[in-house]
Amino acid sequence: MKLSKAEEEVMNHLWRLKKARTKDLIAAYDHPKPAATTIATLLKRMQDKKFVTYTQIGRSREYVPMVKKKDYFSKHVNALIKNFFNDSASQFASFFTQETDLSKEELEQLKAIIDSEIKKK
Repeated sequence: MKLSKAEEEVMNHLWRLKKARTKDLIAAYDHPKPAATTIATLLKRMQDKKFVTYTQIGRSREYVPMVKKKDYFSKHVNALIKNFFNDSASQFASFFTQETDLSKEELEQLKAIIDSEIKKK
């Protein structure tokens, strides 16, 4: 299941914070800050989608992610590769390295990662 852009923004804050109340999530935003009702609505939708759960603490709720950030983004990157690059990771890598503004140092870091993965296999 996919999150909307606004939901992803809330999830990014929640992944970073690990657990948070509504007021903590609002504080994590730059100005202008979203309304508490907006955050509450997004959290309810994310709860319905099984992305977050909460513990009731007094009158407030402490939310925690149910989905790991790595798992969420891995699923979407794999879908991107399948849908836009003919299910070819090498076509994706070629596009990524040619069309992004990577420095020589960043390309060398990518090469080291790839070399390490090759050795593991």
